[in-house]
Amino acid sequence: MNNEIIEKIKKDLHDNILEESRSHNEIYFTVKKGSIVKLCDHIYYHLDLPLVSIFATDERKIDGSFKIHYVFSMDRNDAFIILRIKVDSKESSYPSITPKIASANWYEREMQDMFGLVPLGHPDPRRLMNFEDWPEEIHPLRKDFDIKTKPPRVKGEYIYRHVDGEGVYEIPVGPVHAGVIEPGHFRFSVAGEPIINLEIRHFYTHKGVEKLFENISIDKAVFLAERVSGDNSVAHVVAFCQAMEKIALINVPLRAIYIRTILLELERIYNHLADIAGIATDVAFAFGAAHANKLKEEVLQLNEQITGSRMLRGMNAIGGVRRDIGDKKNMILQKLSNIQRDFRKLMEHLTSTPSLMDRIENTGRIYNDIAKGLHVVGPVGRASGLDRDTRRDHPYAAYKELNFKVPIQKAGDVLSRTIVRADEICESVALIEQALWALPEGEIRVHLDRIPDGQALGYTEAPRGETIYWIRTIGNRIERCKVRDPSFCNWLAIEYAVLDNIVPDFPIINKSLSLSYSGNDM
Repeated sequence: MNNEIIEKIKKDLHDNILEESRSHNEIYFTVKKGSIVKLCDHIYYHLDLPLVSIFATDERKIDGSFKIHYVFSMDRNDAFIILRIKVDSKESSYPSITPKIASANWYEREMQDMFGLVPLGHPDPRRLMNFEDWPEEIHPLRKDFDIKTKPPRVKGEYIYRHVDGEGVYEIPVGPVHAGVIEPGHFRFSVAGEPIINLEIRHFYTHKGVEKLFENISIDKAVFLAERVSGDNSVAHVVAFCQAMEKIALINVPLRAIYIRTILLELERIYNHLADIAGIATDVAFAFGAAHANKLKEEVLQLNEQITGSRMLRGMNAIGGVRRDIGDKKNMILQKLSNIQRDFRKLMEHLTSTPSLMDRIENTGRIYNDIAKGLHVVGPVGRASGLDRDTRRDHPYAAYKELNFKVPIQKAGDVLSRTIVRADEICESVALIEQALWALPEGEIRVHLDRIPDGQALGYTEAPRGETIYWIRTIGNRIERCKVRDPSFCNWLAIEYAVLDNIVPDFPIINKSLSLSYSGNDM
């Protein structure tokens, strides 16, 4: 943590700070509600710190207020600045920062639905998660909402944006799709062939995950975290466990830390292979898709040999890992070497096929300023020139001890996103090799009978990007668990990526963003 930067921030915020506290690598400033727009604007633009999450807590039983937390990341300094404001329960409104910081859009609409906190001045105050048949006065994340409640249905209609003009027509797609995917609605406005507007509407399968965390034991919460986003199970559960371990002030055994790193990178490899296979499928390149899917299957079988689970579930626990990977080093190294050799041949074939390159080069571009403004994360952000990776910027697990590069491209198109993922697969293989050769002997878990009261952030770089948990515990139970999946940041980017492209290219663009419905609909 860079104390010089912290002192500068304190000096900048001085007149507006009501309270200050520190917890781990997190600095909390409670500030005046009326100054939040100015302060967020200063931190975001003048100090160039990205806004990585916004969330609310219901603290009416403590002081009669809600709290809103604005989390800014101090990349490369491994610290977080968290501004907090109090919102009186009788007023329930606060100034919106979305007109200044576009990435705050969905967070503020989410808090409006879940807590009933109204962002004054928000440019799009429509509902986000609570659909129109949900009663207006019921807010699920308030403490007085019973999880067993079955609200009555009411009448209501969602008003979509409408684009007028000669020759402009709309194409509604979904929420039910032809493929075996979860529901999401896409409404295209098209003039001739080019797309001139896209509006998305999601959260059809909102699962109430954050409310569930508050109503189950901590042991069961570990398994819930694994199931938030099925193909990113390890990233989610490790972020959850790391937050709990920070609260408990425990040191995870070194062997467990290295095993976690291996699992995280295996998860990255099979996800990236699946995305490359999907892109090949959507341009009708059957050979490339079949070969990539074959390699993905080999990784899934390797996962099962190592852990007993193709999706790497059931391994992580608070305090370490549940099972050792045994003496499988040589087998893992040999299989990964074969997979990497075949993958390099596949990429040579893909990038030398003119028909494929014609479909993905310059398609679905997300320009750097759009990516930065929306806080696009993961390979999608890095393909648009954003040099951010949680493994390097906020080191966790064994990443601080390992050498790796963060692949960056600048064109922001489908090709760039494909190349970033291909380069990351090779880096992941190298990381696993380093971790296996450095794997120490020793215990794999510290057992805890009780989690003390506290609060902390947990974070990982999932295959889709930065994943963040903020947890507060009271009385050995979870009082609040905010989950921010990378897809929550990246879904809005698709509305920009498709502009001036044609509708037949939408599936390719969509697949190249690798967006999760499940991780988003929480």
